[in-house]
Amino acid sequence: MRGDGDGWATGPDGSRHWGKHGAAGLLLRAPLADETPAVLLQHRAVWSHQGGTWALPGGARDSHETTTHAAVREAREETGIESAAIRVRTEVVTMEAASGWSYTTVIADAERPLPTVANGESTELRWVRESDVAGLPLHPGFQAGWQMLRTTEVRLVLAGHDVLGEHASLTHLSKALPRTIHMPDGTYGWLPRVEVLDSLEVIGGTAEPAGHGTTVGTVTAVVTADPELVDQLAGTVLTLEPSTVLGWLDQP
Repeated sequence: MRGDGDGWATGPDGSRHWGKHGAAGLLLRAPLADETPAVLLQHRAVWSHQGGTWALPGGARDSHETTTHAAVREAREETGIESAAIRVRTEVVTMEAASGWSYTTVIADAERPLPTVANGESTELRWVRESDVAGLPLHPGFQAGWQMLRTTEVRLVLAGHDVLGEHASLTHLSKALPRTIHMPDGTYGWLPRVEVLDSLEVIGGTAEPAGHGTTVGTVTAVVTADPELVDQLAGTVLTLEPSTVLGWLDQP
């Protein structure tokens, strides 16, 4: 029933968390004009729990809902953004309490920073450049999980035009690949662009993909199934199996 999740879950130590069946929030990213990611944040109304801090739009999950449904519904109620305008990529439990209560962060992308309409639970809604998020006074729960949720820019390089078979068209990939990707090591990456590897530059006896203007802190990931090429690449270059990238393409 709608609203049956509203209320406090109390733990054996007396701690309280909002949402009888747990809670969920939406981490929505979109590219800015320079292709870097922005995150939609809510400045919580002063009357609310942890009012005055910045966090994700979200709230209590009802008994009949999945965590994804709850996060998207709450985000729509608090920001006015419709579910059809976003693409959910994955979800992760970012907090668990002794009572069994949990908070799930649902991660999604939008094609651009979308207009928003705040309800009474917000004093402001803002698209914040991801690199600026940590500088805001964050809700303690969001702050605790932010380090595992933030992305690293990934320069995705295909080792040849045929490495992904029929999917290797750069035009197709630029439209089909998600912006936010779940990396093999469990972290998250941000894909601003895809390139095809035309040559290798030998640097200090090892080889790196040729390229210019790569942002400091960017991870270069080469998609290849060729072990000889892997042996030539510098240790700072991440190698990905084609199946990993094809898995990203299969996301809904």
